[in-house]
Amino acid sequence: MSSRRSFLKSVAPIGLLPFGRILPTTFRGNVTSIGTSPAEWRSHFPVLDQSVNGFPLAYLDTAATSQRPTQVVDALIDFYRRDNANPGRTLHALARRADEDYESARATVSKFINAKDPLEIVFTRGTTEGINLVANAWGGANLRRGDEVLLTISEHASNMLPWQLAAKRAGATVRYLDIDDEGNLRLDQLDKFLSSRTKVVAFMHVSNVLGRINPAKEFCAHAKAAGAMVMIDAAQSAPHFRVDVQDLGCDFLAFSGHKMMGPMGAGALWGRRELLEAMPPYQAGSNMAHDVGLESAEYSHGSLKFGAGTPNVSGPVGLAAAIRFIDSIGRENILAHEQELCRYTLEKFREVRGLRVLGPGASADRIGVFSFVIDGIEPQKILEALDAKGIAIRAGDLASLPLLERLGVKRAARASMYLYTTTGEVDRLVDVLTTLPK
Repeated sequence: MSSRRSFLKSVAPIGLLPFGRILPTTFRGNVTSIGTSPAEWRSHFPVLDQSVNGFPLAYLDTAATSQRPTQVVDALIDFYRRDNANPGRTLHALARRADEDYESARATVSKFINAKDPLEIVFTRGTTEGINLVANAWGGANLRRGDEVLLTISEHASNMLPWQLAAKRAGATVRYLDIDDEGNLRLDQLDKFLSSRTKVVAFMHVSNVLGRINPAKEFCAHAKAAGAMVMIDAAQSAPHFRVDVQDLGCDFLAFSGHKMMGPMGAGALWGRRELLEAMPPYQAGSNMAHDVGLESAEYSHGSLKFGAGTPNVSGPVGLAAAIRFIDSIGRENILAHEQELCRYTLEKFREVRGLRVLGPGASADRIGVFSFVIDGIEPQKILEALDAKGIAIRAGDLASLPLLERLGVKRAARASMYLYTTTGEVDRLVDVLTTLPK
């Protein structure tokens, strides 16, 4: 048997493709049973078939975490029932099957975002860890005193804090691109911010507050022309429409499984292979290196260098099942359903006196995320009134306080929708909002 080092080198060029693992029964063969209508899609989510406080549950908090279809739950159960082991390609049968599951999931995620190579996919706990990995590993190796990091005022805290810390350690400066009053990025100002000092440009593909789909490809083109590395937070885009890393032109992109019907604690970071190879590891341990001796070690290739310790195999297995569920419906169909919900919701909101939607007032170029305030009513009171009627939303600073303050508020309520949301649930939401005491 060849050494582990030789073996890993031999399989690296083919991207660690799986051994033809049989998928869980739910996804074996034809998957058209998922259905073609939103009502049929919804039928696969048993959690939605319950009552809260005596009312049917209306789950409008998907921007925080989505619900999981039976197919994802079954994939997790199938793994733990049949394949649970510490993965290893040259070990016993269960270890080999676990390894096949894990690398099959890596290939599924790679295809989902159109990566060139499965070894460009690093499995993480979610978007936050992916951004921290890049800020620490790439930022630690490349940021210097006097450099600049460009963010936008609309970033989630998970894309602000890692870069603030990385810049502070390096002696670099963080600058922020502004938005207009509807939440649109000021691309007309972008070139004024970019200079030879700009080493990093990091931004959200879709705002978790405004639901606005940012012009990411254009943003990347400007940043790359200035010589900057580009990182995209795709937590709110990957679940809702097609994301193609090659077309976007970015260098890194991160997203979370739990916002796209996958398990909590599972996500992915994509990075250009050459950048991953050049980056130092941000943590160390078994599995990310081989031939480890008292004074030396040889790191694994590409994304494998960032997989220290025993991996969370079930998380990627569940994430891959969620991707298959999404692909079986069609991302264009999911987006079309959400855009219809957007049009309907914005029209219904006009019935609520004193309600102000933060961000775009039109349904184009957005997903079903609506942050709003109502004159004279605290967002927390809105949440409590809706929860009493079985309607789940979110309220607070939404991890985006600078954005809210730019729009003139400190707290907001947020209703967020997905492929399982119905217009009837929007009607229930608006019915409660119109009767709130002020």
